[in-house]
Amino acid sequence: MDFIPNLTTIASFSVAILLLAITPGPDMTLWISRSLRDGKGIGLMTLAGTSFGISIHTMLVAFGISALIVASPTAFAILKTGGAAYLLWLAIQAIRHGSTFVVSTDKQKESSLTGAFLNGLGINLLNPKVIIFFMTFLPQFVTSSDPHVTGKLLFLGLWSIVLSLPLGIAIVLGANFLSTWLQQNRQFLRALDYTFAGAFSIFAMKILTTQAR
Repeated sequence: MDFIPNLTTIASFSVAILLLAITPGPDMTLWISRSLRDGKGIGLMTLAGTSFGISIHTMLVAFGISALIVASPTAFAILKTGGAAYLLWLAIQAIRHGSTFVVSTDKQKESSLTGAFLNGLGINLLNPKVIIFFMTFLPQFVTSSDPHVTGKLLFLGLWSIVLSLPLGIAIVLGANFLSTWLQQNRQFLRALDYTFAGAFSIFAMKILTTQAR
């Protein structure tokens, strides 16, 4: 199975994904908001929508990056350099502005399960930060000379869903407790900000020191 990365790569990738999965962001906020407002069924379908969005991002990155590598390793290096700058910017933003975790408690019922799925899919696909993040994050776990780069990118992207989905389900099911606790423990959120900033800085440095070849 040449499309499966080595254990070291999978392990480091898994740690990074789990770290990112526990960091509050637009997707997590949406899951909790919909769960509180419309129930766990709607929350789970919203989670399914955001997860499906990640699979789409994965396919776009895998095939796009593969074509870029084949066409021009230099262009790939330029892309990753720009990505490193963006990741460093995210790290600075996390420290300067901190987490913005706001949960709506509006009890008004809204859409169907299908609507909730599309809601999750839409917020994921239309978030430019997600697009840029996947374009910069996944490639650092492969090498441009690897003939199986496309398969490995697809594997890693889908593996990220497998790893983060159980956490997302737990968050949806415990939404009421989790949101109350986070609002009362802002220091914990601030610690996550610094952890998140540190992780992005490390990823940015790794991108800058990796040469396309």
